[in-house]
Amino acid sequence: MSNTSSVVLFSLSGFSATANYKSTLVFLILLCYFLILVINLSLILTIIFDPNLHEPMYVFLCNLCINGIYGAAGFYPKFVYDLLSDKQVISYRGCLLQVFVVYSNSKIDYSILVLMAYDRYVAICRPLEYHSVMSVRRTAVLIVFSWLVPLFCEVMLTAFTSSLKLCGSHINKLYCENWSIVKLACGSTKANNIVGLVIISFYCGHVILIACSYIHLLKSAVKSREGRRKFTQTCVPHLLCLLNITTALLFDIMYSRYGSVSVPQNVRNFMAIQFLIIPPITNPVIYGVILTKIRNRVIYLFVTASERFKLSTKV
Repeated sequence: MSNTSSVVLFSLSGFSATANYKSTLVFLILLCYFLILVINLSLILTIIFDPNLHEPMYVFLCNLCINGIYGAAGFYPKFVYDLLSDKQVISYRGCLLQVFVVYSNSKIDYSILVLMAYDRYVAICRPLEYHSVMSVRRTAVLIVFSWLVPLFCEVMLTAFTSSLKLCGSHINKLYCENWSIVKLACGSTKANNIVGLVIISFYCGHVILIACSYIHLLKSAVKSREGRRKFTQTCVPHLLCLLNITTALLFDIMYSRYGSVSVPQNVRNFMAIQFLIIPPITNPVIYGVILTKIRNRVIYLFVTASERFKLSTKV
């Protein structure tokens, strides 16, 4: 990091468009953060405490929710602090840490969605082998790799970025983003470009794997009524979550690299943060509404809690 020691603070200029409605934004952002915590924690606790939900698909969903909370922690507290501050700055180390958390979060999302696609493929296309293929040990190993591989990829990206000599400290976004830092470099960024493209290609491969699994799933599902029922109940929410995160990330990646400065700042701000707001809220809601076991369990817990509250108030 000696090459970048001259850069102590980064300024975040994306907040220039928020001056007239800071109070409204603070309320909405705090509401989003609250919803992310409550919804994801509700699903996590429901899955942990209900033995009937200790199956690979629900364990993967639990990890998706944990990752949602992890990613939100890297963005929301600092974002609210900046909205309430007169100057929006972040330290060099803090900037790299935010880059690491925010973008490892999106990579972990993709890894878990691949595992969920594989789980559904085995459950529908190879039902007799399901329990032997998706054993407890294999499920645990897959979960560990779904976290370690994205974290390792992000460590590589952050390491290459931290080695750059920077000639500026002005980031035209609401938070720190890897490509925004790379664009401030004085020298060659060829190594960063190559590593970035390799990692993007690696995660594009994830999409191809999911697409291949769904081709097999569709072929198998149309053969029987039970197959169609399983596909509708467990695969549709997965596809919706995948579309959700893919669309959000595609906007962010394409705009970061090729976006025009002529686009209004408010539009740029929304495009920059929508993948940090929409998926963490909608993913658990989609699964909680569509998956019967989770929906019934959440309703049962809510009704039980309401009855206990009424009894306690009467006493």
